[in-house]
Amino acid sequence: MCASGKYNSRGPALIPRMKIKHRIYYITLFSVVLLGLVATGMFQFWPHSIESTADWTLDKRSIHDAPLIRLPVSSPIPERGDLSCRMHTCFDVYRCGYNPKNRIKVYIYPLQRFADELGVPISSTGLSREYNDLLSAISDSDFYTDDVTRACLFIPSIDVLNQNSLRIRETAQALAMLPRWDKGMNHLLFNMLPGGPPDYNTALDVPRDRALLAGGGFSTWTYRQGYDISIPVYSPLSADVELPERQPGPRRYFILSSQTAIHREYRAELERLKEENGEALLLLDKCSNLSQGAASARKRCYKGQVYDYPQILQESSFCVVLRGARLGQATLSDVLQAGCVPVILADSYILPFSEVLDWKRASVVIPEEKLSEMYTILKSIPHRQVEEMQRQARWFWDAYFSSMKAVGLTTLQIINDRIYPYAARTYEQWNNPPVVKWSSVNSPLFLPLIPPRAPGFTAVVLTYDRVESLFRVITEISKVPSLAKLLVVWNNQNKSPPEESLWPKVSVPLKVVRTKENKLSNRFFPYDEIETEAVLAIDDDIIMLTSDELQFGYEVWREFPDRLVGYPGRLHLWDHEMGKWKYESEWTNEVSMVLTGAAFYHKYFNYLYTYKMPGDIKNWVDAHMNCEDIAMNFLVANITGKAPIKVEGPRASTFASLIWLSLTDTPPPPTQH
Repeated sequence: MCASGKYNSRGPALIPRMKIKHRIYYITLFSVVLLGLVATGMFQFWPHSIESTADWTLDKRSIHDAPLIRLPVSSPIPERGDLSCRMHTCFDVYRCGYNPKNRIKVYIYPLQRFADELGVPISSTGLSREYNDLLSAISDSDFYTDDVTRACLFIPSIDVLNQNSLRIRETAQALAMLPRWDKGMNHLLFNMLPGGPPDYNTALDVPRDRALLAGGGFSTWTYRQGYDISIPVYSPLSADVELPERQPGPRRYFILSSQTAIHREYRAELERLKEENGEALLLLDKCSNLSQGAASARKRCYKGQVYDYPQILQESSFCVVLRGARLGQATLSDVLQAGCVPVILADSYILPFSEVLDWKRASVVIPEEKLSEMYTILKSIPHRQVEEMQRQARWFWDAYFSSMKAVGLTTLQIINDRIYPYAARTYEQWNNPPVVKWSSVNSPLFLPLIPPRAPGFTAVVLTYDRVESLFRVITEISKVPSLAKLLVVWNNQNKSPPEESLWPKVSVPLKVVRTKENKLSNRFFPYDEIETEAVLAIDDDIIMLTSDELQFGYEVWREFPDRLVGYPGRLHLWDHEMGKWKYESEWTNEVSMVLTGAAFYHKYFNYLYTYKMPGDIKNWVDAHMNCEDIAMNFLVANITGKAPIKVEGPRASTFASLIWLSLTDTPPPPTQH
C-alpha cells in the first residue's frame, strides 16, 4: 500500500509537466517551419536585379508587370554602327571559351519597360507576339543560359523587329543603358522591317554601336559580310494558314504574281507578259470590292475573280517575288510554304541565311532589268530541275522559315558555326533534305591518312550500246581481288540491256541501272547500290587495263582517299599567245588532271557532283556530252585543294625496266608513285 500510495501521489503531478514540455517543443518546431516557408516564399517572389535573375520566361511575367525605366534626355546614344565590323574586330570570341559541346551560351535580358522623362514609351506596340515567340524559343533551347557570367552572346528584350513602331533616339538610349552593353560587343538585335518612309533604308536605323544585326531586308550596301545575318521577313499567315505539302510537278499556272502595291512600271511589265502568254501567267492584285481587314489580306483578285491567299500559290510552278518599298518581302515565305519556286527580282537583296543556304537549288534570281525576259528564262529550265527546286523550296520553309523559333535558332546556329568552325554544320547538313541519304557517306577530307581496311571498291561502268567491249571490261574487272560489286549504268533509253543469261559470269554482285535520260552526269550519280567508299569509274571501252593494274590503282587510292587516282593523264595550261586556257591531250611529262574514264575516287564526290556542282556546268556537260571528267577534276581540286594522282600500272613499270636494262648494266631505280 505504501508503494502504491507513493506512485499515486506522484503520478498526477508528473504527467502534466511532461505535456507542457512536449507542447513547447512542437510549438517551437512549427514556428521554425513556418518562418522557413515564409522566408522561402518571400525569396521566390521578391524582385531580383538584372544581373542575378535566375530564369527568363514570358509566361511568368507580363510586359505590363515589368519595371519601368525612365530615360533622361541626357542619356548616352550609341554610335550609328560600324560598317567595317567583322567577327575578328567587333566580337569577343574569348567570351565564348571552350566547352565540350561546342555551343555558344546566350543570355536574354529580363523584361523592362523603357520610357522618356515624360513617361512616353519608346515603342508604340511594346512586345510583339513574334518577338515574344522568338525569345521564348531561345530560352527553351540548348543555347540559353541564365548565368550572365557564362554568356557569349546577349539578346536584349527590347523589341526592334518593326522599326515603324520605334522611337529611334530613345530606343538607342535604352540599348546603351543595358548593363553589359559595352558598345554593343557580343550583342544581337533582330529586325525584320527596317527603315521608314520615304527612303526605307535596308538596315535598322537605330544606332547600335558594334552589335550584330539579324536583319530582314539587307542590301549589298548595308550587309556586313560574315558579321550580320540576313533573316527572312516572317509572314503572319504562316501561323494562321496551314498549307499541306504538295507533290512536286506541273501546276495549273506556270507563273503567278500575287504581290500588291508594287511599282507601276513592274505592274505594266507583268501585264505585258500576261498579254503575250495568256493563261500561263496569273497576275493578281488587291481586291477592290472587299472591306479592309484580316479577311482582305487573305484574298487576291483578277478581273473580279477572287482567290484565296496564300492557297492560290500552290497552283503555280513559279511565283514572282518583287521588291516593294523594302527589299525583304514576307511574300517569299508564303511562296516557299506553297512549294512554289520563287522568282526573285530584287537587285542587291541579300537572301535570307544565304551564308549557309544554296538558293540556286530553290529559287531563280533574275536581274530587275530582265523582267521582260522572265518567261523565256523560266521556260529553259528542265522539268526535272523544276521539281527538285519545288521540293527544296518547301523544305527550306519547313526547316528555316516556318516559325519565329526556326528563324531564331537558325540565326544562333550560324553564329555558333562561326565561333566553332571545326564543329560547324556542313553544306550538306544545311541544304540537303532528309530524303537525301548521307548517313553512310563519310567525307574523305576527314578520314585518316591511311584508312582502315575496307571491303574493296565498286566498279561503275557507263555504257550505251557497246555490248561486246562492255563484256570484255566486266570480265577483266571481275578478276581484281578487291572488287566488291559491279554496277552497269545503262544510258540507252531506246534499247534494253542484254538478257541476264548473256552476261559474263562473275563472282561478285552485278547490278544494271537503267537511266531515264542519256546524260554523262549519270556516271556520277550517288546510286544507293554503291556501298563501298571507293568507286572505280570506267568506260565500257577501256579494255587495255589488266586486273593487276586496277588492283595497284586501288591500293594507291587507299593511301590517298581524298584524291582522284587515275590512269590516262591530261594537261591544262594557260596559252599566253592565244589568251585562253589550253587543253593538251597528247602524251607529255606534265599532268594536271586524270580522265574519269578510268579513275578511283571516294563516293562522297558523287554527292558533291550531283548536289553541289553549279547547275550551269552540269547542264553544259549533259548538253554537249563531253567534259564531265574536267568538271569532276575541278570539283575535287576545289574541295580538297589537292591535285589528282596519275598511276602507272605494273605493266608500264615492267616495260620501263626492260628499256632501262637494255641501255645500262645497272638495275633500274625503284618506281615511285
